[in-house]
Amino acid sequence: MTSLVEKYDLVIFDLDGVLYLIDRPIPGAVDALARLRDQGMAVRFATNNASRRAAEVAALLRGMGIAATPQEVLTSAGAAAALLAQRLEPGAPVLVLGAPALRGEVTDVGLRPVDSADDNPRAVVQGFGPDLGWKQLAEACVAIRAGAWWVATNTDRTLPTLRGPLPGNGSLVALLAHALEREPDVVVGKPEPGLFATAAAQASARRALVVGDRLDTDIAGAHRAGMDSLLVLTGVSTAVEAAAASGALRPTYVSADLGGLFTAPAVPAL
Repeated sequence: MTSLVEKYDLVIFDLDGVLYLIDRPIPGAVDALARLRDQGMAVRFATNNASRRAAEVAALLRGMGIAATPQEVLTSAGAAAALLAQRLEPGAPVLVLGAPALRGEVTDVGLRPVDSADDNPRAVVQGFGPDLGWKQLAEACVAIRAGAWWVATNTDRTLPTLRGPLPGNGSLVALLAHALEREPDVVVGKPEPGLFATAAAQASARRALVVGDRLDTDIAGAHRAGMDSLLVLTGVSTAVEAAAASGALRPTYVSADLGGLFTAPAVPAL
């Protein structure tokens, strides 16, 4: 019988909550990716996490036993930097909120990262960073009120950890939005379709399947990109939430884990 994955020519994986939690592979993930590689399936990795660069993500995956190259990894940090480079002149100052990875991406596209509103940044780019605090948010608040373009890498309310869901970049974006009484000018990552569309274009795929653990980002993003989706219950969203989901939040399929890729027939969303 035909397995679910045989219907597609590309599988796009979210990372946190799908393949690993922080730095530990989720049971079955290594075997599932090896099986896909053995079958010759094209894969891409698309993450809203802006705290690692593509090469770092690929190295992390390889360290877990999952074959991956930097070219197969798409991050919201890289996408945000590319967008800034399209809009701003070379060397323009950008106030960066987040991890060193985001700062590095901004530097690589020819822009100048700054830390203070006094540097008159043309834009503020906000991504997750575990050390991000009030001082940096205050500088961003001043810069945005002065007219800086505000770009958020993603708006995930939480991120999955071994201790359960903890505040993600979306929670910090919401804090700043509350203070400013406005939303970001642009949100780059999922549920926006850009990461998925870029992955499909890179692989010349005609029929891609998105695998994720969040209804509000992975599944909604797949819907916006016109792609089918598989929700795995190893991360944030639960079976109860999946059963109650409708519209753009309703996954095409639901599975307990990545074993659902190889079931015949696949279990559809309830």
